[in-house]
Amino acid sequence: MTIVFSTPDDLLGAVGRDLGSSNWITIDQDRIDTFADATGDHQWIHVDPAKAAEGPFGAPIAHGYLTLALTNLFLPEIIRVDATSMGVNYGVNKVRFPQAVVVGSRVRANAVLSDAIEVAGGVQAVITMTVEIEGQSKPACVVESVSRFLR
Repeated sequence: MTIVFSTPDDLLGAVGRDLGSSNWITIDQDRIDTFADATGDHQWIHVDPAKAAEGPFGAPIAHGYLTLALTNLFLPEIIRVDATSMGVNYGVNKVRFPQAVVVGSRVRANAVLSDAIEVAGGVQAVITMTVEIEGQSKPACVVESVSRFLR
């Protein structure tokens, strides 16, 4: 369920709030190959199923940056801020990839509003997103995502 903030200013009083989770998605080979084509990263551990089957993960794995990019898919499922002229990605403070995502895995993100401060024209929010892999104890990605919600 999407958490809705009526205005950017409502974020200021919600620091520390658990924002919930996104839906699960399956990481299939087509998504990995499409990302490889978009970025030029065609390393065999991602795009060569036969060779990857003999490699350290036993199958192809998603690019770490693909997993990171999926947070832009997950975030609007988790949070919506109304009464804005726009929301923009401002950057990230920290990113880690504790565990590889093997092709066929299902992933989703959990989010916490870690910080919110007033900035010119709006509010800057730091949302810590943890991309979990179904059935695994370690997450695929943990990122402090920084967004600006402008009035």
